[in-house]
Amino acid sequence: MAAPSHTIVTTSKAPGPYPALSQATVWNGMVFCSGSLGINPETGALVEGTIADRTTQALTNLATILEEAGSGRNKVLKVMIYVTSISDVPTLNEAYIAFFPEPRPARACVAVKELARGTDVEIECVGYI
Repeated sequence: MAAPSHTIVTTSKAPGPYPALSQATVWNGMVFCSGSLGINPETGALVEGTIADRTTQALTNLATILEEAGSGRNKVLKVMIYVTSISDVPTLNEAYIAFFPEPRPARACVAVKELARGTDVEIECVGYI
C-alpha cells in the first residue's frame, strides 16, 4: 500500500514564502504552516507599529493560508511563536488572545537572537482539515 502523499498549499492572498519554503503542506488531514512574519501581503512590507500589530498580521496571514488548505483558525492545534525579546510577550499576548477564541490551541513561545527581515516575531502553526 502506498504511503499518503502530501500537498503543497500556495495562495497569493498571503505573503509568498522564501524560495526554499512552501506556505504550508497538507498531509493526512493535517496542515503544517511555515513561519509567518507580520508582512502586509499587498505591499510586501513589514507592518509598522508594535509587536502586537505584527503578531496580528502574521496570524492573519496564517489564517489565510489555513483557509486555502481547507482549514481555519478554529482548527489550529499548535502554535509556535519566536520572538527576539521575551519582554514583548505580554504585548504579543494581547493580539494572540484577540485572534484565538477559547479554547486556544497549545502553544510554545521562545526567544531567539534574530529573525528574518529584522522582525521581532515569527509564528508557525499546525492545524487540521
